[in-house]
This record gives sequence, structure tokens and C-alpha cells, in this order.
Amino acid sequence: MDYLEYYKLSEHPFSNVVDSRFYYNSPEQSEAIIKLKYAVDTMKGLAVVIGNIGAGKTTLARRLLEELDEEHYEAALLVIIHSSVSSDWLFKKFAMQLGVRNLSENKLELLGEIYKRLNEISEEGKKAVVLMDEVQMLNSKEIMEEFRGLLNMESTNGKMVNFIFFGLPDLDQVLSLDEPLKQRVAARIRLTAYSEENTGEYIRHRLAIAGGNSNEIFTAPAIRMIYKHSNGIPRLINTICDNSLLEGFLNKRQAVDETVIKTVAVDLGLETHST
Repeated sequence: MDYLEYYKLSEHPFSNVVDSRFYYNSPEQSEAIIKLKYAVDTMKGLAVVIGNIGAGKTTLARRLLEELDEEHYEAALLVIIHSSVSSDWLFKKFAMQLGVRNLSENKLELLGEIYKRLNEISEEGKKAVVLMDEVQMLNSKEIMEEFRGLLNMESTNGKMVNFIFFGLPDLDQVLSLDEPLKQRVAARIRLTAYSEENTGEYIRHRLAIAGGNSNEIFTAPAIRMIYKHSNGIPRLINTICDNSLLEGFLNKRQAVDETVIKTVAVDLGLETHST
């Protein structure tokens, strides 16, 4: 027996792997989606989402991508995984994401192909959207200037391509490498941690999706303590809850109470993180 069977769950409710089924539409996330879709639909060109580690930026990016249906949008998500990205690589990757077929090694020719593809997308009645995660890793003035150049492509309806940058607070400094680009940010959203109330709703939501009785597995004092030790950061909430379910199972607790949470917080080294 493991904790899934013990707590009558059909699957692990607190995995940190992004899974749209577990998406919790908090008031903040809902507002962010509305603002970002408005920026895209009105062809503003550049929107920015900033948040600390574990605040839910990637989750939001995946959710937005799902909402940009193929009938009306040509949308793609590009995740930056290292800081040594060159502008040539980025241009080619960007072109591939948009569906450019002739990937020329010559940057000027490739730019022409990108422009042609953006025109095709526009003629199809669609909007081109590129979501980019971990953009703070592109710490290069040259690359920021390249983005500004792409945003210079306009039609009578607005920008021909929409970028949505997701990143850590360092992203502000990266954008400052090219002040004209920074001035083109049409929408700026900062993701903050959940409130105590939202933390409880988030936990109950994920438990319900996983098939559990969301009102019986964690006690109210336990949820308050989870909020205290996680400071409302979704990734930390998941980690604490997952470990607490295992701890509760090992100690044969009918419900996860504050004693279990305190043990887990000490084990995870989170005692000093709470406020």
C-alpha cells in the first residue's frame, strides 16, 4: 500500500510536473490570462510576465498556449534552457516555430522568409503569437535588439507578431539592455504568491482532481501551516503537500494535521523560510 491507496486517491495530486488538468484558475491567474489575450488580440506586440521561482509562470504559459486555439492563432511556446543562445540560433528557432519552410543560413534571407510567413498567417485571418519562457537567460543586448527589429514588422492592424516573455525578476534588467524595446512593453504582469485563502482552495482543487475527498485529507490547521511554510508559492505548496501525504501514510494518520506539516517542514529545511 502507498499513500494513494491509503488516502483513496487515483493519482498523485501534487506533482510539480505541469499538467493542465490540475490547473487552478486563481483570481490572479484568471486576470493575467485576460490581460495577455487582450494584448494579443489587439496586436500590441510585447507583453511580459514576471514572477519569482515557483510562482507559476510556466503553468500560466502552458495554460495560455492551450487557450490560443489553432483556428484563430498561430501560437508556439519556446523555452530557453541555457544562457549561451546566439541570435542566429534564436532567429532560426523562431522561424521554425512559426512554420517557415525555407530556413536559410543567411540572416537577411531568413528575415525575409519570416516576414513572408507572417503575411501568410495574417492572410489566413490568424494572429502570430510566440510565448517565451525563462527569457531572463537571454542576457544579451544584441538579442534584445533583434526582438525590437522583429517588432518593427507591422500591418495596418498592428504588430505582425506578438511576443509574450515569461521570466524571473532579472528580466527587467535584461529588457533594460535595449531601452527602446523596454518602452514597447504593452502589458506587464507580476505574479505574486497565493493568499492563505487561495492556498487552501488550491490544495482542495488538486485533491479533488486526483479523486480524493478534498475536505477530509488535510485539516484546516494543517493548511494554515502549509501556507506559513510555503509563503503561498505553488511549487513549495506542492512539495510540502506531497511529502506530507507520504508522512501521514507512514504514520497512519487518518488526516494530515499540523504535526505532520511541522515534521515535513523541518525535513525540507523550510522552518527558516516562513514568516
